[in-house]
Amino acid sequence: MPHCRFLPFVCAALMVVVSPLVLAQSAEREWRAYEDALARGERQANVWQYGWAGVYATTLAVNAYQASEASDRDDRYDARVGVVKSALALGGTLMDRQPHLEAYRELREGDGNIESARRLMQAVAEEERRRRSLEARLGSLAVNLASGLLIGVGDGRERDGAINFATGMLVSELQLQTQPRQATVAINRFQPARVSFGDIHLEGEYALLVTPNQLGVALRY
Repeated sequence: MPHCRFLPFVCAALMVVVSPLVLAQSAEREWRAYEDALARGERQANVWQYGWAGVYATTLAVNAYQASEASDRDDRYDARVGVVKSALALGGTLMDRQPHLEAYRELREGDGNIESARRLMQAVAEEERRRRSLEARLGSLAVNLASGLLIGVGDGRERDGAINFATGMLVSELQLQTQPRQATVAINRFQPARVSFGDIHLEGEYALLVTPNQLGVALRY
């Protein structure tokens, strides 16, 4: 039918009219999703830091006691090694601030520009990935390898040294994997989308935005 020829142009006209409103609503939802992600990341970062600091402070106190009071000579030696490991881990945890607190403050005090918010989230997500990279494991690898060698080679107890090394690496990996990753999840929500109206093709991205008080869809094109 002749009027069907005009359907793509009608759709295009409607898109031109509706686009500013859709973009404004989707940008607002996207902003709220980022704000919610950083708020949750900040809470988890605090729990992570103080929780692990409590774990290492406890092990430091136990090792310090065992280093002088344990009846077995091997236990006292292992405890002295443990004091050094726990002290290093405690100091590192207390000084190692996650990026979510500063990013959340920067987002809330920003000018409301969605592009700036996206760049901020990309930077936080990159920092989250860096904290789980091979490079991030090198410090714990060096400390645990040194403690294992002190016990296994220095004190002549290879099996105990290997157990000390493996246990230390397991705890370090657990600490690393429990770090917040809300920014990475928020960034990865957006997926490619392609919409066609006859000869008109629109390409962009979409995301399902889920927050404690709303459910929506964000569009970027």
